[in-house]
Amino acid sequence: MSNDTVGKTLGVAAALCIVCSILVSTSAVQLKPRQVENKKLDIKKNLLLASKLIDNPKASKDEILKAFEKVEARIVNLETGEEVSELDPDKFDAKKASKDPGMSIRIDKDKDSAGIKRRSKYAKVYYVKNDETGSVEMIVLPVYGKGLWSTLYGFLALAPDTRTVKGLGFYQHGETPGLGGEVDNPSWKAKWVDKIATDENYKPIIKVLKGPAPVGSKTEIDGLSGATLTSNGVTGLVQYWLGENGFGPFLSKIRSAGGVSL
Repeated sequence: MSNDTVGKTLGVAAALCIVCSILVSTSAVQLKPRQVENKKLDIKKNLLLASKLIDNPKASKDEILKAFEKVEARIVNLETGEEVSELDPDKFDAKKASKDPGMSIRIDKDKDSAGIKRRSKYAKVYYVKNDETGSVEMIVLPVYGKGLWSTLYGFLALAPDTRTVKGLGFYQHGETPGLGGEVDNPSWKAKWVDKIATDENYKPIIKVLKGPAPVGSKTEIDGLSGATLTSNGVTGLVQYWLGENGFGPFLSKIRSAGGVSL
Protein backbone atom coordinates (compact mmCIF):
# COMPACT_ATOMS: atom_id res chain seq x y z
CA MET A 1 0.00 0.00 0.00
CA SER A 2 1.38 3.41 -0.91
CA ASN A 3 2.61 5.68 1.86
CA ASP A 4 1.88 8.73 -0.29
CA THR A 5 -1.67 9.29 0.94
CA VAL A 6 -3.11 12.63 1.92
CA GLY A 7 -3.97 11.35 5.39
CA LYS A 8 -0.46 10.12 6.13
CA THR A 9 1.07 13.32 4.81
CA LEU A 10 -1.17 15.43 7.04
CA GLY A 11 -0.47 13.13 9.98
CA VAL A 12 3.27 13.50 9.60
CA ALA A 13 2.94 17.27 9.25
CA ALA A 14 0.74 17.45 12.36
CA ALA A 15 3.14 15.33 14.38
CA LEU A 16 6.06 17.47 13.28
CA CYS A 17 4.18 20.64 14.29
CA ILE A 18 3.39 19.20 17.71
CA VAL A 19 7.00 18.15 18.33
CA CYS A 20 8.32 21.53 17.21
CA SER A 21 5.81 23.44 19.35
CA ILE A 22 6.79 21.38 22.39
CA LEU A 23 10.47 22.06 21.77
CA VAL A 24 9.87 25.79 21.31
CA SER A 25 7.65 26.03 24.41
CA THR A 26 10.16 24.09 26.51
CA SER A 27 13.02 26.31 25.35
CA ALA A 28 11.00 29.46 26.08
CA VAL A 29 10.20 28.30 29.61
CA GLN A 30 13.79 27.28 30.31
CA LEU A 31 15.25 30.50 28.90
CA LYS A 32 12.81 32.90 30.57
CA PRO A 33 14.69 33.15 33.90
CA ARG A 34 17.91 33.92 32.01
CA GLN A 35 16.12 36.53 29.90
CA VAL A 36 14.70 38.19 33.01
CA GLU A 37 18.14 38.18 34.63
CA ASN A 38 19.76 39.66 31.53
CA LYS A 39 17.11 42.39 31.37
CA LYS A 40 17.73 43.36 34.99
CA LEU A 41 21.48 43.34 34.37
CA ASP A 42 21.05 45.59 31.33
CA ILE A 43 19.00 48.09 33.35
CA LYS A 44 21.67 48.11 36.06
CA LYS A 45 24.36 48.69 33.44
CA ASN A 46 22.49 51.64 31.96
CA LEU A 47 21.89 53.16 35.37
CA LEU A 48 25.62 52.93 36.05
CA LEU A 49 26.42 54.48 32.67
CA ALA A 50 23.98 57.36 33.24
CA SER A 51 25.47 58.07 36.66
CA LYS A 52 29.04 57.71 35.36
CA LEU A 53 29.85 54.85 37.74
CA ILE A 54 31.10 52.90 34.74
CA ASP A 55 32.12 54.19 31.31
CA ASN A 56 32.28 50.97 29.31
CA PRO A 57 29.00 49.95 27.57
CA LYS A 58 30.50 46.46 27.18
CA ALA A 59 31.29 46.01 30.86
CA SER A 60 31.19 42.41 32.07
CA LYS A 61 28.56 41.04 34.42
CA ASP A 62 31.07 40.98 37.28
CA GLU A 63 32.07 44.61 36.62
CA ILE A 64 28.43 45.70 36.58
CA LEU A 65 27.54 43.87 39.80
CA LYS A 66 30.67 45.18 41.54
CA ALA A 67 29.92 48.80 40.59
CA PHE A 68 26.26 48.36 41.57
CA GLU A 69 27.27 47.59 45.15
CA LYS A 70 27.39 51.37 45.65
CA VAL A 71 23.72 51.66 44.67
CA GLU A 72 20.77 51.21 47.01
CA ALA A 73 17.19 51.09 45.70
CA ARG A 74 14.12 52.28 47.57
CA ILE A 75 10.41 52.68 46.72
CA VAL A 76 8.69 56.02 47.21
CA ASN A 77 5.10 57.22 47.13
CA LEU A 78 5.13 59.86 44.40
CA GLU A 79 2.24 61.85 45.89
CA THR A 80 3.74 62.21 49.37
CA GLY A 81 7.44 61.75 48.63
CA GLU A 82 7.66 59.26 51.49
CA GLU A 83 9.55 55.98 51.26
CA VAL A 84 7.39 52.85 51.20
CA SER A 85 8.74 49.87 53.11
CA GLU A 86 5.89 47.53 52.15
CA LEU A 87 7.07 47.19 48.54
CA ASP A 88 10.20 45.24 47.63
CA PRO A 89 12.46 47.21 45.24
CA ASP A 90 13.75 43.95 43.73
CA LYS A 91 10.23 42.88 42.74
CA PHE A 92 8.54 46.19 42.00
CA ASP A 93 7.79 46.85 38.31
CA ALA A 94 6.60 50.38 37.54
CA LYS A 95 5.46 49.41 34.02
CA LYS A 96 3.14 46.73 35.36
CA ALA A 97 1.95 48.97 38.18
CA SER A 98 1.04 51.72 35.70
CA LYS A 99 -1.45 49.33 34.05
CA ASP A 100 -3.06 48.34 37.35
CA PRO A 101 -5.96 50.71 38.22
CA GLY A 102 -5.36 50.11 41.91
CA MET A 103 -1.65 50.92 41.67
CA SER A 104 -1.77 53.83 39.24
CA ILE A 105 -3.38 57.17 38.48
CA ARG A 106 -4.54 58.88 35.30
CA ILE A 107 -2.61 62.07 34.53
CA ASP A 108 -4.55 65.15 33.48
CA LYS A 109 -3.64 66.09 29.93
CA ASP A 110 -2.56 69.61 30.86
CA LYS A 111 -0.08 68.19 33.39
CA ASP A 112 1.22 65.35 31.23
CA SER A 113 4.28 66.87 29.56
CA ALA A 114 5.76 63.34 29.33
CA GLY A 115 2.79 62.10 27.29
CA ILE A 116 2.39 58.90 29.32
CA LYS A 117 -1.33 59.21 30.30
CA ARG A 118 -0.99 56.99 33.38
CA ARG A 119 1.72 56.38 35.93
CA SER A 120 2.27 54.20 38.93
CA LYS A 121 1.52 55.70 42.34
CA TYR A 122 4.95 54.47 43.37
CA ALA A 123 8.42 54.61 41.86
CA LYS A 124 11.84 53.17 42.45
CA VAL A 125 14.66 55.57 43.32
CA TYR A 126 18.36 54.85 43.65
CA TYR A 127 20.93 56.27 46.03
CA VAL A 128 24.61 56.13 45.07
CA LYS A 129 26.72 55.88 48.21
CA ASN A 130 30.27 57.03 48.85
CA ASP A 131 32.41 53.98 49.64
CA GLU A 132 34.36 55.69 52.39
CA THR A 133 31.79 57.84 54.18
CA GLY A 134 28.57 56.03 53.33
CA SER A 135 26.96 59.36 52.45
CA VAL A 136 24.78 59.75 49.36
CA GLU A 137 26.66 61.33 46.48
CA MET A 138 23.98 60.93 43.80
CA ILE A 139 20.25 60.36 43.46
CA VAL A 140 19.22 58.46 40.34
CA LEU A 141 15.64 58.70 39.09
CA PRO A 142 14.01 56.44 36.49
CA VAL A 143 12.35 58.65 33.86
CA TYR A 144 10.30 57.93 30.78
CA GLY A 145 8.06 59.65 28.25
CA LYS A 146 7.02 59.90 24.63
CA GLY A 147 9.43 60.82 21.87
CA LEU A 148 8.51 60.85 18.18
CA TRP A 149 8.03 57.12 17.56
CA SER A 150 8.38 55.52 20.94
CA THR A 151 8.46 55.79 24.70
CA LEU A 152 11.96 56.55 25.94
CA TYR A 153 13.02 54.87 29.21
CA GLY A 154 16.09 56.04 31.04
CA PHE A 155 17.76 57.42 34.14
CA LEU A 156 18.46 60.94 35.34
CA ALA A 157 21.25 61.30 37.92
CA LEU A 158 21.22 64.28 40.27
CA ALA A 159 23.68 65.66 42.80
CA PRO A 160 22.54 65.70 46.47
CA ASP A 161 21.35 69.29 45.99
CA THR A 162 18.57 67.79 43.78
CA ARG A 163 19.19 70.48 41.13
CA THR A 164 22.51 69.67 39.47
CA VAL A 165 22.44 67.04 36.75
CA LYS A 166 25.21 64.45 36.92
CA GLY A 167 24.09 62.36 33.97
CA LEU A 168 21.27 61.22 31.68
CA GLY A 169 20.92 58.05 29.63
CA PHE A 170 18.21 55.97 27.95
CA TYR A 171 18.16 52.18 27.90
CA GLN A 172 15.09 51.62 25.72
CA HIS A 173 13.53 53.56 22.85
CA GLY A 174 12.62 53.28 19.18
CA GLU A 175 13.65 56.68 17.86
CA THR A 176 15.08 57.06 14.34
CA PRO A 177 18.78 56.14 14.10
CA GLY A 178 20.89 59.17 13.24
CA LEU A 179 18.11 61.57 14.24
CA GLY A 180 16.15 61.04 17.47
CA GLY A 181 18.35 58.03 18.10
CA GLU A 182 21.15 60.50 18.84
CA VAL A 183 19.89 60.51 22.43
CA ASP A 184 22.39 57.64 22.72
CA ASN A 185 25.30 59.70 21.43
CA PRO A 186 27.91 60.01 24.23
CA SER A 187 28.84 63.55 23.18
CA TRP A 188 25.22 64.70 23.45
CA LYS A 189 24.69 62.97 26.80
CA ALA A 190 27.85 64.65 28.11
CA LYS A 191 26.22 68.04 27.55
CA TRP A 192 23.81 67.32 30.42
CA VAL A 193 26.51 66.97 33.06
CA ASP A 194 26.53 69.85 35.58
CA LYS A 195 23.49 71.55 34.04
CA ILE A 196 20.96 73.03 36.47
CA ALA A 197 17.59 71.31 36.22
CA THR A 198 15.40 73.64 38.29
CA ASP A 199 15.19 77.29 39.27
CA GLU A 200 15.64 78.60 42.82
CA ASN A 201 12.06 77.56 43.64
CA TYR A 202 12.76 74.06 42.30
CA LYS A 203 10.52 74.45 39.28
CA PRO A 204 11.91 72.40 36.33
CA ILE A 205 13.44 74.68 33.72
CA ILE A 206 16.03 72.54 31.94
CA LYS A 207 15.18 72.02 28.28
CA VAL A 208 16.48 70.76 24.96
CA LEU A 209 16.48 73.51 22.35
CA LYS A 210 15.93 73.51 18.62
CA GLY A 211 19.50 74.16 17.57
CA PRO A 212 22.60 74.93 19.66
CA ALA A 213 22.31 76.12 23.24
CA PRO A 214 23.79 79.56 24.02
CA VAL A 215 27.39 79.43 25.18
CA GLY A 216 27.53 79.30 28.95
CA SER A 217 23.86 78.39 29.44
CA LYS A 218 23.37 76.22 32.54
CA THR A 219 19.79 75.19 31.82
CA GLU A 220 19.70 74.53 28.07
CA ILE A 221 20.90 71.59 25.96
CA ASP A 222 21.78 71.48 22.27
CA GLY A 223 18.88 70.19 20.18
CA LEU A 224 19.07 66.92 18.27
CA SER A 225 19.60 67.82 14.62
CA GLY A 226 16.54 66.93 12.54
CA ALA A 227 14.70 65.53 15.56
CA THR A 228 12.71 68.38 17.04
CA LEU A 229 9.89 66.16 18.31
CA THR A 230 12.29 63.81 20.07
CA SER A 231 14.07 66.84 21.58
CA ASN A 232 10.72 68.18 22.79
CA GLY A 233 9.88 64.76 24.17
CA VAL A 234 13.08 64.64 26.23
CA THR A 235 12.33 68.11 27.61
CA GLY A 236 8.79 67.06 28.45
CA LEU A 237 9.70 63.85 30.23
CA VAL A 238 12.55 65.36 32.26
CA GLN A 239 10.41 68.31 33.34
CA TYR A 240 7.50 66.03 34.22
CA TRP A 241 9.52 63.71 36.44
CA LEU A 242 11.27 66.60 38.20
CA GLY A 243 7.96 68.38 38.76
CA GLU A 244 5.25 68.22 41.39
CA ASN A 245 3.44 65.35 39.66
CA GLY A 246 6.60 63.27 39.42
CA PHE A 247 9.49 63.13 41.88
CA GLY A 248 8.98 66.72 43.07
CA PRO A 249 7.51 65.77 46.49
CA PHE A 250 10.27 63.19 47.04
CA LEU A 251 13.03 65.68 46.19
CA SER A 252 11.36 68.27 48.43
CA LYS A 253 11.51 65.80 51.34
CA ILE A 254 15.24 65.37 50.77
CA ARG A 255 15.83 69.11 50.82
CA SER A 256 13.69 69.58 53.93
CA ALA A 257 15.62 66.87 55.73
CA GLY A 258 18.94 68.41 54.72
CA GLY A 259 19.92 65.35 52.71
CA VAL A 260 19.41 61.59 52.63
CA SER A 261 19.84 59.32 55.63
CA LEU A 262 20.28 55.63 54.79
